[in-house]
Amino acid sequence: MLEGIVLDFDGVIADSEPLHFRTFREVLSAERIDLTEADYYARYLGFSDADAFRMIGRTAGRSWSDELVATLIARKAARLEELERDTSVLFPGAERFIHDASALVPLAIASGALRAEIVRVLNGAGLTRYFSAIVAADDVAASKPAPEPYMRAVSLLSAASRYPIAPASCVAIEDSHWGIESAHAAGLRTVAVTHSYDAAALGAADLIVSSLGALSVTELRRLVSD
Repeated sequence: MLEGIVLDFDGVIADSEPLHFRTFREVLSAERIDLTEADYYARYLGFSDADAFRMIGRTAGRSWSDELVATLIARKAARLEELERDTSVLFPGAERFIHDASALVPLAIASGALRAEIVRVLNGAGLTRYFSAIVAADDVAASKPAPEPYMRAVSLLSAASRYPIAPASCVAIEDSHWGIESAHAAGLRTVAVTHSYDAAALGAADLIVSSLGALSVTELRRLVSD
C-alpha cells in the first residue's frame, strides 16, 4: 500500500538548477574560483549548499572556515531570491501532480535546498498546504546522499498521519543519482525524472519518467506493491 510520496525540490518541482548554478558561479567568482557548468552537474548538484561549497573549496585547495562558508551560502541565497522574484520556476505539470496526488496520498519534501528557498516558491504558487512535511538542508546533520533527509521525511509523515508509515510503503521522486542513493538507503522505492540528467545516468531508480506530468499515483502504487 502506498502510504507516502516524498519529492525532491530543485530539479523535480522547481526548474531552479540553472539558477543554482548561476548563483554558485557568481559567488565563487568573487573568491577567484571558476565553476563550470559541466563540473556543477557532474560533481555538486546533489549536495546541499554547505556541502557543495566545502567540496568546491577543498578541490581548489582552500581552507574555508565555517563562518566563510555560511557567508557564501547567505550571498548565494540572496542572489537566488533576486533571480526568482516575481517569476514562477515550477516545471510544467508539477502543480497539477501535487494537487492531484495530495488528495490521495500524504506528500512530503526532502531537499538539499534551504527551507526559506523551498517555502518561498511553494508559497508563491499556493502549494505549501499540500505538503504534510518539509525537510530542508537546515533540518538534517547529513544531507544527500546520506539517508537522513528521507528518514526524517518518513518520520514526519508518520507523525502527521498519527500512524506508523514504513519507508518501504513510500516513494521518493528524484532527479539525481545522489538523491536516488539517499532514498534507497532510507528504504524507499524511487522514481527519477529526467529534468537534470538523462535516463542512462539515473538507472539506479526503480522507475524513470520524463516529468511529474508523466507520472500517476496508480503507477506509484504499483511500484510499492511489486
